[in-house]
Amino acid sequence: MKLDDIKISKAIIETYNKKLINALDVDVAIVGAGPAGMACAYYLARAKKKVVVFERKLSVGGGMWGGGMMFNEIVVQDKAKKVMDEFQIKTCLYEKGYYMADSIESVSTLCSKAVKAGAKIFNLLSAEDVMIRTKRIAGLVLNWTAVEMGRLHVDPITMRAKFVVDATGHAAEVVHIVERKTNLRLRTKTGKIMGEGSMWAQIGEDTIVRNSKEVCPGLYVAGMCANAVFGGPRMGPIFGGMLLSGKKVAENLINRL
Repeated sequence: MKLDDIKISKAIIETYNKKLINALDVDVAIVGAGPAGMACAYYLARAKKKVVVFERKLSVGGGMWGGGMMFNEIVVQDKAKKVMDEFQIKTCLYEKGYYMADSIESVSTLCSKAVKAGAKIFNLLSAEDVMIRTKRIAGLVLNWTAVEMGRLHVDPITMRAKFVVDATGHAAEVVHIVERKTNLRLRTKTGKIMGEGSMWAQIGEDTIVRNSKEVCPGLYVAGMCANAVFGGPRMGPIFGGMLLSGKKVAENLINRL
């Protein structure tokens, strides 16, 4: 068969356009394809909810790829071992309470499982604003990451979601937009983003799941974003809390949907 360069281009453009158009009205839109975001997407998709993930970078996985200080190993604790087993990610016991996993296998498996369950993941797209209807987050305003990086004056597009999840990690990008551009009060002690504390794995892992919840009408926080918003400490290269956080938010949303 003779390959036609133009047909290849048409196939990419037409197929992507169909996928993007179908993603403009969903049950849940997740911003950030780190471990919490992808775990959340997996459980939602498995429950037959229409879920889409927008990732600003070229690759998914957030900080999990690099393990600890570019040693591509991660640690998970007892509570998260069941989630790792559910995803069929290999772990080995280091000592009681500490399980090791390869970060490359972990990210690639989380992504594959989420996509195969039915979640759609779009990379190189950034949420530059939120859509608000009747004092509630009702969707996102999207643009190419390259447009943002190039500081180009290019107007964005809008998508609608019944719920939005901010899983952008330390940056808490969506919540910062809400705080800066709307008059919605956050459900924190101060009504504002409280900021993350210094690294303390024990407290950070305990609080991240507790902090994974609705922060204002229609907007949930998951992963490190939850601790950044509600004032919990960071926890470094232990990722069990990230997975448990994503699962908790997904279960809460499944009940509400």
